[in-house]
Amino acid sequence: MQPRNMSMSGVVDLAAVKAAGEAKAKAEQARAEAARQSAQSGAPASAGAVPPSALVIDVDEAGFERDVLQLSAEVPVVLDFWAEWCEPCKQLSPLLERLTLEANGRLLLAKVDVDSNQMLMQQFGIQGIPAVFAVVAGQVLPLFQGVAPEQEIRATLAQLIQVAEERFGIIGIEVDPNAEGGPAGAPAAEAEAPEGPYDALLEAAVVALDAGDLGGAVQAYKNVLADDPANTEAKLGLAQAELLARVKDMNPQAVRTAAAENPKDPAAQIAAADLDLAGGHVEDAFGRLVDTVRVTAGADRDAVRVRLLELFEVIGADDPRVAAARTALARVLF
Repeated sequence: MQPRNMSMSGVVDLAAVKAAGEAKAKAEQARAEAARQSAQSGAPASAGAVPPSALVIDVDEAGFERDVLQLSAEVPVVLDFWAEWCEPCKQLSPLLERLTLEANGRLLLAKVDVDSNQMLMQQFGIQGIPAVFAVVAGQVLPLFQGVAPEQEIRATLAQLIQVAEERFGIIGIEVDPNAEGGPAGAPAAEAEAPEGPYDALLEAAVVALDAGDLGGAVQAYKNVLADDPANTEAKLGLAQAELLARVKDMNPQAVRTAAAENPKDPAAQIAAADLDLAGGHVEDAFGRLVDTVRVTAGADRDAVRVRLLELFEVIGADDPRVAAARTALARVLF
């Protein structure tokens, strides 16, 4: 799914308001005060530096003001609304974490589990996840919803950093790369040997996904399944990569218009269901296809049924929504 690009005109307008001007002045004053105290005490400038791990945090409703609103006067805070059951979130969140670490203090990533923070989800008007927002100087900016290629997300975050610096005077926080004994974002587990015969191929698939090479990811997962057809991780990854490849070049408005105007058209409903699932609307996707199975027959019905089974693979057989949809499908078929 293509991201909803940040409205730069909206950001510029926000920069003109009094709150933004005050935030800029406050940030400059805080930096000047920190420099003055450092000079008086003789402490090195890096005394207030944070470790790389402090750049990615979990935030809840209780700590939102402290961990997000207050910090947004020092560093742009990116909000990642996610949930454990959301498969697209599992593709997006690691990418956001890596890009945040690469920004080296010019961004902070705050992860919000929507299942535990329903009030925040409602306050932000979120209809589907993953959903990504930014907070700069206390101002909320929508960035995008759903999954997008890495280069587009990278460009959006670079734009956010530029606006924070030029319009708000916010330059981020200092990072000490040695605070945890290694470079930012380098996990100690990387030196460990692979645990299984397909780890290298599965890792290649993840790397391809991060690079936006959906075709490469699909092929890597297929290579694993060619030797091990029951490999759960590869089956799940393949279903997700194929879904992302299908929706990548879709025009969401055109797809949804076609589905609304042609409720019995299997192709239109299948395309809309793909968009639903990629956007985190799991029940909507499943319900749409079950309803389409109900009103179709023959090859059309079979095509819809097969796509529904493929979407079950994206979410995983253990998810209760898959079990509910299987039951609904059985009622329609039998």
